[in-house]
Amino acid sequence: MKKETKTNVMRVLDGKKISYKSHTYEPDSTMSGEEIAEILGEEPDRVFKTLVTQGKSGAYYVFVVPVKEELNLKKAAKATNEKSVSMIKQKELLPLTGYVHGGCSPIGMKKHFPTFIHDTAATFDYIFVSAGKVGFQIELSPEDLISVVECETVDII
Repeated sequence: MKKETKTNVMRVLDGKKISYKSHTYEPDSTMSGEEIAEILGEEPDRVFKTLVTQGKSGAYYVFVVPVKEELNLKKAAKATNEKSVSMIKQKELLPLTGYVHGGCSPIGMKKHFPTFIHDTAATFDYIFVSAGKVGFQIELSPEDLISVVECETVDII
């Protein structure tokens, strides 16, 4: 019997006794979030991507939005009380968060950053986010995600 691969995200959730389902897929470097949603057999509104930004002050912020949507940087700046926010460079992601592009999760980053999830997440009984590794997704309730990451729901798209 093959042992299930546990990611750091899964270990964090296990440690907090939070219920989740893990899903894996064969990753392709050109895969979009919408293609991942299709592989999971889910509507793209339920599958969320994790984006990391830096504010004008130098502070970092994490935003979790549906894969088919784009982060509205003006709304993101307003949510963080910054003059402006911008996406960090891809090469900065791993040293900052511990995650690579395509496998970034709001759960279990090296450091806790203020995190905001798009308010549509709360309309679902379950959503998907990266499990912290390319090819791995977790399904969990938005309430559990919000409690484990200590994030706010806000309109950011």
